[in-house]
Amino acid sequence: MRQLTRWLSGALSGLAVCGAVWATTAEIAAKQAQTERERAELRVRIATLQKELDEREAKRKEASDALQASEAAISVITRRLGELATQLRQAQADLDELQIQFKRQFGILVMRRDELSNQLRKQYSSGLSPWTALLSGDDPQQIGRDLTYLDYISRARSAAVTAVKQEIDRLAELEAKTELRRQDVVRLVQETTEQKTLLDAQKKERATVLARIEGQLQAQRAEAATLGRDDKRLSDLVDDLAGQLQAAREAAESARKAEVARQAEQARQEELARRKAQEASRAKERQEEQARAAAAARPPETQATTGAVGVGLKPGLRWPVKGQVMARFGTDRPEGGVWRGVLLRATEGASVQVVASGTVVYANWLRGFGNLIIIDHGEQYLSVYAYNQSLLKQVGDTVQTGETIALAGSTGGQVDSALYFEIRHRGSAVDPVQLLAR
Repeated sequence: MRQLTRWLSGALSGLAVCGAVWATTAEIAAKQAQTERERAELRVRIATLQKELDEREAKRKEASDALQASEAAISVITRRLGELATQLRQAQADLDELQIQFKRQFGILVMRRDELSNQLRKQYSSGLSPWTALLSGDDPQQIGRDLTYLDYISRARSAAVTAVKQEIDRLAELEAKTELRRQDVVRLVQETTEQKTLLDAQKKERATVLARIEGQLQAQRAEAATLGRDDKRLSDLVDDLAGQLQAAREAAESARKAEVARQAEQARQEELARRKAQEASRAKERQEEQARAAAAARPPETQATTGAVGVGLKPGLRWPVKGQVMARFGTDRPEGGVWRGVLLRATEGASVQVVASGTVVYANWLRGFGNLIIIDHGEQYLSVYAYNQSLLKQVGDTVQTGETIALAGSTGGQVDSALYFEIRHRGSAVDPVQLLAR
């Protein structure tokens, strides 16, 4: 009985173990199937999200390209309006001067006409003429004096007539010049009006583009990754420019050293030839020749060229614009990340002045920064000016301290007009406030 009980107990335990194993296997299989379903659903969601992101990125790129074209056109038209304003002021000044000359010449004409009129009136009132003198029956000597006097009067009248004619010709010439200059003024006014119309159209188009992508820009500002890409794009650009400038400086230095070596070798060869030709000369001549050889053996002094106009940046620099500091170097940006420069409040169209002399190495539109201009100041210093409405300089231009290089604006997707200013040294961003005048 006890053996049967033990056998039944063992059998029941075996059945329990087998049931537990079967339950565990079924549970694992169910979990595996559930995982496969979840993974498939996740892949579908990822594919859908990626498609939406691709479509959104394509629309954003299209809108950014349209914004680039509009802002670049505004920059060109604004610069042309400035040129037309200068030409119009000069044309108006020329026109005013011609009108003054015209009035002066007209006064001279009136004076000449009055002189001729007085001569004719006096001769008529005197009743003296060549015929009356000949028929007067007076003394021949008196007749001769009268005829001489009449000849003098005739020459004076002829000179007066000639003077009047000359003044009339000058007056006609001034009238022609005045009319031509007046036509120039009318043409400049018409062209200025057309350019202003184009500028208004471009500003409306830019406003339309900004309104269309405002939601996208807000989303872009909320994404730290997008901001990081924009910041990396500028950093890569600055690093690339710095590398190109350094390579140019090294090439110039290598060329200088090669030229010095060439000149030294040439001087050495010439000295050897002179020594061979003068070996039989007297000791004094040999000493003089050796002195000349020692002087000629010294390599000529040259100056290294770096290719940059400036000599670096020193503390006490002028501010690029006069405006409130809206964001400081190293502080957090609302969209994520930190500021690598300073953001200065600036009214639209305000003059952006270069902080020190240098050479323009970049002047174009860059996504995230709008119309961007970069200046090389030498010693591996670069200054960066972004968000500009218009760029007034081109790559290769030399600029002096305080010279206007751009007009402030809100390009690159900005809402408010401002200037983003940055300083790079050896490719790294430094706090601009430390170098600007207090």
